[in-house]
Amino acid sequence: MSDPLDERDMAAAALGLVAEAAGPYLDGLAERPVHDRAMDVLLDELDGPLPERGDGSPAAVGRLVRVGTAAATHSSGPRFFHFVVGGSTPAAMAGDWAASLLDQAAGLWLTSPLAARAETVVLRWLKELFGLPASFGGVLTPSATLAHVTGLACARQWWADLHGVDAASQGLAGLPAMPVFSSGLVHVSTRKALQILGCGRDTLRVFARDDAGRVDLAAMDAALAEAGGRAVIVANLGEVNAGDSDPVAELADLAERHGAWLHVDGAFGMFAALSPRTAGLARGVERADSVTADGHKWLNVPYESGFSFVRDPSALGRAFGAWGAAYLPEEDGDRINYNMLGPESSRRARALPIWATLRAYGRDGYRAMVERHLDVAAHLGSLVEAAPDMELLAPVQLCVVCFRYRPAGVPEERLDELNARLGEALLADGRVYAGTSRYQGMTVFRPAPLNWRTTEADVELLVEVLRELAVTLAP
Repeated sequence: MSDPLDERDMAAAALGLVAEAAGPYLDGLAERPVHDRAMDVLLDELDGPLPERGDGSPAAVGRLVRVGTAAATHSSGPRFFHFVVGGSTPAAMAGDWAASLLDQAAGLWLTSPLAARAETVVLRWLKELFGLPASFGGVLTPSATLAHVTGLACARQWWADLHGVDAASQGLAGLPAMPVFSSGLVHVSTRKALQILGCGRDTLRVFARDDAGRVDLAAMDAALAEAGGRAVIVANLGEVNAGDSDPVAELADLAERHGAWLHVDGAFGMFAALSPRTAGLARGVERADSVTADGHKWLNVPYESGFSFVRDPSALGRAFGAWGAAYLPEEDGDRINYNMLGPESSRRARALPIWATLRAYGRDGYRAMVERHLDVAAHLGSLVEAAPDMELLAPVQLCVVCFRYRPAGVPEERLDELNARLGEALLADGRVYAGTSRYQGMTVFRPAPLNWRTTEADVELLVEVLRELAVTLAP
């Protein structure tokens, strides 16, 4: 095959191969191991030199689907707990297929009124879902990291304005470092955003009162006073090792008292606002200057999906717009050009899967899913607490359960090694994915059940497999 034009009548057939495989693949996720390392050998079929003459789309797509359905890590299934990752609801997955089918150039109203209007609608729906003021501006991003870049770029613009400098046009040269304060719950994606923005990932100052990283409000208050209020506070709603959160409302009080910028990292914790049981954790986010969240976590839409909301809508345009390119149209009323409001210029219509899933399940459906996951996490926590050979290391607050294997007779100094080996064995086994992390100086498990398919039976299997594998590691 030498030219795609020669296959203009075969596109539907190629897509049909994916659709034909989708049903059996999705129906089998509950029985599949999350990852079967025996299937990794199939990855070699993706390799080799660039072909001079192509195989044609049916053969190429057929190979990709055959290899992918066997050798993928099935993170869209119910037992992928290793990272804080959701799956894709049926509506979201179909919406994502529609986004690929329609292939919109989503950055400008001129190129896709469909994508621009859908983005405007889902941003409004998300603000309603999270309890953010309707007046906030917003933009969809590929990830929480890029959502942080967006919000913190607005903070950087605000901070430079205080020094009489337009950071978007003049940069940061000659300015002192922008003070950024947080608790020890701060995520690496915040640091990465500061690195990308030229502020430096290690300029962030941590104010923690204990080994868990909980915020030292008094020390931060003093530092803000010393900085004259010209600082950025990062509040963390949902920490990835134990599900802990900063007291957002109290940090909002600090920000208001000192005139600082409050940025909230709500990657998955923003969804606490959906349940009356956890809504108190999110109290105060409506007072933030910028807020980020992830869609491919608790919203359960496909990778890549993030959101950034900013109290002052004009801040997004000042930080990312005004390119001065003659061929780009100006905004006209509600005809929003979203590539002027965030870090991406070329953008796919990532609003479509979000629109589809929110339209399909609504507020009530998402509240029910979040509360079911809270129950599943609590159930896992109770199993760990009742087990004589396991130790729960933090209260279960959201959808993260932090614990370690601690059998009788094993000295404290050997527990880290034992848990690390058990984590490696669990990932190699592949039936359940839940590797290890570090928390308060200990090697721990921190499974996060927030896939829409996950039930109590899936976390019960985790405990069962851990015990089974632990026997093989016994000294």
